[in-house]
Amino acid sequence: MSARSGESATRSIKNLEKRSFSRRLLLQFFLTSTAEIVVVLLLYLIAGWAADRFTWQAGILYDICKLIEQLSGIWIPLVCVAILIHNMLKTLREPLQYLDDVVLEAEKLADPAQGRIHLPEDLESVEYHMNTIREKAIENRRKAEEAERRKNDMIVYLAHDLKTPLTSVIGYLSLLQEEKELPEAQREKFTNVALEKAYRLEDLINEFFDITRFNLTHVVLEKHPLHLSRMLEQTIFEFQPALAEKNLRIELNSPEEVSILADGDKLQRVIDNLLRNAVMYSDPASTIQMSLQKEGEDAVIRIINSGNTIPKDKLDRLFEQFFRLDPSRGTHTGGAGLGLAIAKEIVQLHGGEITAESTDHLVIFTVRLPQDE
Repeated sequence: MSARSGESATRSIKNLEKRSFSRRLLLQFFLTSTAEIVVVLLLYLIAGWAADRFTWQAGILYDICKLIEQLSGIWIPLVCVAILIHNMLKTLREPLQYLDDVVLEAEKLADPAQGRIHLPEDLESVEYHMNTIREKAIENRRKAEEAERRKNDMIVYLAHDLKTPLTSVIGYLSLLQEEKELPEAQREKFTNVALEKAYRLEDLINEFFDITRFNLTHVVLEKHPLHLSRMLEQTIFEFQPALAEKNLRIELNSPEEVSILADGDKLQRVIDNLLRNAVMYSDPASTIQMSLQKEGEDAVIRIINSGNTIPKDKLDRLFEQFFRLDPSRGTHTGGAGLGLAIAKEIVQLHGGEITAESTDHLVIFTVRLPQDE
């Protein structure tokens, strides 16, 4: 079952439970009122029967029965209305009492120090949903605090790592400036090293900007008809230098042309982040498999690379903000841990979903995009 169909089913169950609670109150009101009105009518019939029965014997019982029979046109409607009003107020009072219980217990929704929520037995379904919401709120707060901690750690690491390439750039440029008579080969070597460190410095600064943009901006889509097959081919071509460094290659299997309505720039960033991840963690001299095909109403992109199997606990967290698969202290082996989080946000904004699997030294990313969006 897809995430969208699962959410729809959950909403249907909740709506059904709400209707069941309302039906129970209405049924209780109807049955109670009917039973009490029937009792009143029986009292009238019994009084009439008794008055006829005791006509030969005057007395207080005969007088009461006769009075009940004579005034029935007035007291029966009044009693019936009184019964209906009383039961209506009673029926309304019950959910109001339940509301008081819900309000009191609602204080525990986002407080991990409080125990579980407990409501009257009639509100068992409400209790279950409130406890589910409470658990999700606590979990979301825990994830947010952890993401904030990881972000702060990442900023500290980036700030520390900025010093190394900056020191190298300054050092080699100073040598070039001071040593006027350096051999040409040595001068070229120093220049290349300084340029390489400057590029590394640029990467680190870009990671700072990524962190800032991810926290302060909201992704807005500009959709246009997009030829997915061509976009994948273009992205693969742009990765040739990175592939050559590790002696990797990419095989694209796209048996048919697939087009969708999407934001091409944003989706290219998704594929770029996934390929960058695959290149970083692939075994040297291996092949990255990429496929594009139609599955029902969806366009499905899969990227498979061979490398270390990702443990289940880390696999579930790949798309979290600032989570990095490589736990090393520095940032030399990866970025700020935002690439996959950004990819997930972009895919979800397109109405799709992105998943990750890992088994037998393979890592598989699947991007599913609706073609009718």
